[in-house]
Amino acid sequence: MTDTSPLTPDQIREFVIAGHGNLAAVQSLLAADPRLLNAANVWAPGDTETAIQGAAHVGSREVAEFLLAEGAPLELPTAAMLGRRDEVARALAADTAAVHTRGAHGIPLLCHAAFSGDAALVAQLYEAGARDGDTMALANAVAVGARSVAAWLLANADPDLAWTNWQGRTALDVALERGDEATAALLRSYGAETR
Repeated sequence: MTDTSPLTPDQIREFVIAGHGNLAAVQSLLAADPRLLNAANVWAPGDTETAIQGAAHVGSREVAEFLLAEGAPLELPTAAMLGRRDEVARALAADTAAVHTRGAHGIPLLCHAAFSGDAALVAQLYEAGARDGDTMALANAVAVGARSVAAWLLANADPDLAWTNWQGRTALDVALERGDEATAALLRSYGAETR
């Protein structure tokens, strides 16, 4: 018998939060109620998010790939995060304004692309007009060890090296916490300093 009662806000919120990187919880919750797949949590008026959108803006590849395999739609920010150049190119060819697409919480496309580790994709998007979010993109690249993306952004964009993420950490802080001395040295060569 199929459950016809509406999904509750708590069910949706739990699933969307799990989408930010907890693959086991996503699998379990989706198995219990497949209707959660594309359900959107409302964080605030005008700020909604599905589990795959959550995965995309934190760089959770495993969760995103799982949800895609289950039938979630492939949106441009997710394609960029996964480094799917062909899908990104098709979307931009169909609509050049798509380069200004934002993901959940209004996060710019460039920030998603930084998680891909693909400096050529980041360059392609930046040169096509995806200029918003270069600072967060740098932080995202450093967080996943995408040194080539970080190097490209430092050389070609103008990221704020004093900017802090939601945890109050700069890109240099993140590189040092990861033990990534090469990226820390790169950031310092552009003027990054520890606080």
